[in-house]
Amino acid sequence: MNNCVTVDSIDVQARRTPRIYAMFTLYPNQDWTPSSMPIIFRQQKFVEQALALWVRPRHDAVYLARCCGPPVRGSPTVQDTMTDWFHSFAMVQGAALLSIVNMSRKTFGLDTSDLPQDPYYPQTDPTGPSFLDTEGCLCALQVTPAGGAPEPAWQCIGDQSKGSIYTIRTGRWFNTLNGIGNSNGPINDASNPPDIEKPKRWLSGALRDSPGSDGLSVYDSACTGKNNTRFSTSFYEATAQINAGQQPYSAAPCYRQGAVPIEIQTVESWQANGCSPGFLCENNTVNSIPQYCPPLDACQMARLASFTCSFGGKNAGMGPFEPVVCQAGNYCPEEDNGKVSIVCPAGSYCQPGAATPTPCSVGSRCPAGSSYELFLIPLVILIIVDVLMIAGMVTYRFRKRLRDHQSNKSRRPTLKRGMSSMKAQITGYRALSEDADREMLPMSATYVPNRTDSYGGGFQAALDLGSEYSVNVRPTSEMLNPQLMAFVSSMRRATDATNLGLSFSYSDLSFHPKKSSKMILQNVTGSIDRGTLTAVMGGSGAGKSTFVNVLMGKTKNTGGTVAVNSSPDKLKRYKKVIGYVPQDDIVLPELTVYENIVHSAKIRLPQTWSTADIESHVDSVIDCLELSHVRNSLVGSVAVPVISGGQRKRVSIGMELASAPMAIFLDEPTSGLDATAASSLMRTLKAVARLGITVIVIIHQPRTEIFENFDNLILLGNGQTIYEGPQAEVQDYFEGLGFGFPKHSNHGDVVTDIITGNGRDYKQMGEISKDSLISKWSDHHQSLAPKERHVSSIMSNHGMYAAIKHRGAPLYRQAWLCLRRAMLQQYRTKAAFWAEMGLAALAGFLLGLAEHSKKGILFTGTFKEPYSILSTAVDFKSAPELALLVSIAVGLVSGAPGVKTFSEELLVHRREAEAGHNRLAYFLAKVVSVLPRMLFGCLHFTTFLFILTVPVINWGLAFLTNFFYFYCIYGLASIVSMLVRREDAPLFATMISLIVAILSGAAPPLAKVKEWHLEWLWRASPGVWLAEIYFGQLVSPFAYLYDVDSAAAATGFHLNWLWRNMGVLVGIGTIYRVVAFLAMIFGQSRRR
Repeated sequence: MNNCVTVDSIDVQARRTPRIYAMFTLYPNQDWTPSSMPIIFRQQKFVEQALALWVRPRHDAVYLARCCGPPVRGSPTVQDTMTDWFHSFAMVQGAALLSIVNMSRKTFGLDTSDLPQDPYYPQTDPTGPSFLDTEGCLCALQVTPAGGAPEPAWQCIGDQSKGSIYTIRTGRWFNTLNGIGNSNGPINDASNPPDIEKPKRWLSGALRDSPGSDGLSVYDSACTGKNNTRFSTSFYEATAQINAGQQPYSAAPCYRQGAVPIEIQTVESWQANGCSPGFLCENNTVNSIPQYCPPLDACQMARLASFTCSFGGKNAGMGPFEPVVCQAGNYCPEEDNGKVSIVCPAGSYCQPGAATPTPCSVGSRCPAGSSYELFLIPLVILIIVDVLMIAGMVTYRFRKRLRDHQSNKSRRPTLKRGMSSMKAQITGYRALSEDADREMLPMSATYVPNRTDSYGGGFQAALDLGSEYSVNVRPTSEMLNPQLMAFVSSMRRATDATNLGLSFSYSDLSFHPKKSSKMILQNVTGSIDRGTLTAVMGGSGAGKSTFVNVLMGKTKNTGGTVAVNSSPDKLKRYKKVIGYVPQDDIVLPELTVYENIVHSAKIRLPQTWSTADIESHVDSVIDCLELSHVRNSLVGSVAVPVISGGQRKRVSIGMELASAPMAIFLDEPTSGLDATAASSLMRTLKAVARLGITVIVIIHQPRTEIFENFDNLILLGNGQTIYEGPQAEVQDYFEGLGFGFPKHSNHGDVVTDIITGNGRDYKQMGEISKDSLISKWSDHHQSLAPKERHVSSIMSNHGMYAAIKHRGAPLYRQAWLCLRRAMLQQYRTKAAFWAEMGLAALAGFLLGLAEHSKKGILFTGTFKEPYSILSTAVDFKSAPELALLVSIAVGLVSGAPGVKTFSEELLVHRREAEAGHNRLAYFLAKVVSVLPRMLFGCLHFTTFLFILTVPVINWGLAFLTNFFYFYCIYGLASIVSMLVRREDAPLFATMISLIVAILSGAAPPLAKVKEWHLEWLWRASPGVWLAEIYFGQLVSPFAYLYDVDSAAAATGFHLNWLWRNMGVLVGIGTIYRVVAFLAMIFGQSRRR
């Protein structure tokens, strides 16, 4: 044994006494003794004895004389082998300092008196039939030492360290099954096996029945006498190799040459717990306790890469007695103590280390031997949903076209007659029927209008009324055409009034903005009669818009008084009966002309009106605005026009007229229109005023024909009044101040030049400044006699307030109407919807493709004790990183679409809110309307993601988690849309979504964040709650196999916060929406 390496032991007790070996790796070339071991090693509470294992350095190859053979050039020494393993093991465990493990006594190839038992290795040369039974006991057929004729019997011993089986009488005995056998036969003679049904013991010089285990050692009591052919084959081969003078490779406890096995379980642990769940211990018994062997180089590299050692496609230990984790696609039942590995049945899947098969979800594909679940039902559902949505959209479009065709067909005679009448007025000829074969004849008197200067149909027909019509006289059917009469009748019904319109008077109006030393509006006094078309004119910065806003009660920090129908009050109380048309055509481009107008009517008309009444009123408005021919046309946008600019402006006016207002304010109604369209629009407004509705317009520089349509003018300069009175008297007033109006000039241009201080061309001498004009008007106004104002005869203030109170649909009705409109908008933007679905599917596919190679194995931890030494490199990052990628993908997919929920129509909302629409109803409707969009987007994303990543998370649970995260991102995008300019909002939303995804706790790990005392910041992000769900669901199922608590501690996540995390995600998404709602109410948007 001079060439053999020995293991020095200290204070060796009886055999199999647990021993603790300290394996120090930082200084492999230093001899360590118990006295030189660091004090920390000897002070561990669980260390009973500090026993050092060291291998003395040798520069030549060292082997056992018997089993290692001659040195091989280039082969590493035993010390080198162990040192390599120590370093690799330290890397796997994350500690390069110390690994303390329980060991037993016997290791192949070294001093057999002090190393783990190897039942394959024959301690004594067999002299007759022998075998190893199922518990690793050595059974030999031998002659019993009783008196009389020798009767061979089988003796089975578990503890071979007590001596040769041929010299001791312990263990279990069995008679031969077939009578007397030949105890000197071949070693593998199985012709006369033991009678295992009748176990015996050698007691008092004879074999006696002993069915129990009393008096037997724990090793011998396990003996079964049943031949384990696999064990026995290795035993026979080792015996033959020894007898042939060869190395007994078949009995090697480790596959690495010269490796030292380490017992990783005690006998007590094995008896109490057996093989750990998820492991295959097919060679382990109480007589062959699980061992650890230093791995081969290839295997070591695999373990460092988080892979299990495998040969021929099967997991393999580094020694016959080293447990291996159960093969993927197989499971190792606990009830069999890890002795067998069973192919996973169809309908279930078994990931590596499965102790039981996991049932697959209904509809999933799991053939026999599956290691993961392929989710097919979600894919089928996705295909069905997409097909149904496409079919539904096609059907809806076809039916709508059919309805529109029928509707147009029913209206065609009226339209033809209307167009014929218009052509007759223009050409002086009448149209003949299509079957008439004659030339156009001069018109008969039947088609001659009442006036030669007729303005045409629609509202403009009101301009044809004679002088007998007055705003104080109830019109009759003889005075008005059917369309106008229908409009006036519905207006009277909506206002509970005989006559329409409101009158306003105001005194000393002023406006002083906060943090400004300058008054923008001051000392503005005047009145507006009902049934008049009043123009507010002035140069840029004159205070026109400010005056209207102060008059309407839209602005704070104001002064002065306002009276409505001669009763002091605030116009804000009358907002439900006052319309406001902004300068820009703020309408929804996805809706048709009719849909835009009818929505306004349903929201703002009295609650008592039926749907038929509302639609009839809307029809009359559309007819009077001469929009019937584009009734079912989309409005479009300025960038993508569908109808003309003039028609868009009429739609905007129609949305206000549909609410049956008593007064309408318009800001620059002719802006952006050509001369013809502007003139036509102003004639329409003149006609509306002729019916009794008060119309106030802000206008900058009107053309002559437009200027002449005004009844009254309010001219402003520097925020004060320059003139207020009839349009017909403005020339006389300024001529009285010395200004001359050139012949054939545009009086509108002349007045504009004068009030902007550019009137020198019209006054050669004297003051022309705005201040002088303001002073002269003040003096002139004081000299005027008080003007008689119309006193309301419509109703008392109490009755007026009661009528206003019943205006507008209730909250639930408004919410339903807004929801229907929002869903219709999404239908009309089908291209954007399908683009979002395609992006969601693509994101899920690419993310799944990135994780596909892992086959659902997204977590690898340290095996639970006592098998932790068998662990591969841990993988705590894959699960959080998957959540991180999901967070980023969802943010990229839903951030920009979430912004568009509100940002594209904030101006529309502001206009509607100022008109009395309920803000909460609108907001709730928009939030609910995108839920199906989020649902379908999440379905596309999750389906493709899970088809490729095949994780162990339940698909429904993952879908719910992803949906809640979509909910959060859409809510976050809503906040962005309220605070950021529309052009920048998508970029900001995407960037902020990326930030909250980074704060998911994947990198940097949440555990590190806790050290920084910044967990509160991470917890404010929905990403960390999503990651915690993914981590918990990917890790918790392996709690039987891995030390998941150490994984949770290393990452900082909680494993059992599933529903808490779900609730927090919903809460965060809801809080985002509350903040967005408050921002919508109080925030000042800078969009245009």
